[in-house]
Amino acid sequence: MTLKNNQPFHLVNYSPWPLTGSIGALTMTSGLTLMFINKETYLMNLGSMITLLTMYQWWRDISREATFQGLHNSLVIKGMKISMILFILSEVMFFISFFWAFFHSSLSPAMEIGMKWPPKGILTFDPTQIPLLNTMILLSSGMTVTWAHHSLIFNNYQQTKMSLILTVTLGVMFTMLQAYEYIESKFTISDSIYGSCFFMATGFHGIHVIIGTTFLLVCYMRHLKNHFSKNHHYGFEAASWYWHFVDVIWLILYIMIYWWGS
Repeated sequence: MTLKNNQPFHLVNYSPWPLTGSIGALTMTSGLTLMFINKETYLMNLGSMITLLTMYQWWRDISREATFQGLHNSLVIKGMKISMILFILSEVMFFISFFWAFFHSSLSPAMEIGMKWPPKGILTFDPTQIPLLNTMILLSSGMTVTWAHHSLIFNNYQQTKMSLILTVTLGVMFTMLQAYEYIESKFTISDSIYGSCFFMATGFHGIHVIIGTTFLLVCYMRHLKNHFSKNHHYGFEAASWYWHFVDVIWLILYIMIYWWGS
């Protein structure tokens, strides 16, 4: 049943997805703790499955509201753009906390870590190898997502399709290379403050890359179904903003942690 209203704002219908999303997140994080303690993954897998199913169905409902029911008018989209900007700003502050911890520890190393940075015994990554390759990959993906945006504005279906799948492919390549880098790492998250700062900052950035890649993959599938037009494509616009944010954070990570910090 659609709620009736006499104003231009979109009042959402009753939805179970915020509740199921909360249950999935609680189950997944509890399962993550259980995995760290007892190496049991069943609870984390259950939480991940609930979260993924919630994401699919919630995204499906929003796509229906925007594309077929016409509920996302210009005023609603303006509000969503402001909310996306505020969300990205909150994510910026999230990463600033990691940079703060890194600089606090590196500019004045404590006696417990030998009063040197990186701490004694830490074999850091060579910034001219996989980190530099990943930087080139993300910079290239920033260009391809901009290409996709301009192609969409100019109603070029094929170029939008091509550039979007290129962006998704580059995102997957970045994730695979970062996973390989983690496997080959000579230190762990428990190796002093350097290990903690490194894996927290790069790990959360990696999670953001996976989220952004999923976001763009959904946009690609919606593009195949002709959900977007040159005047109505906020879903893709939000994904491109998020991807550019991920790009900028990686550049700061590369310069400050991989290059300067090593």
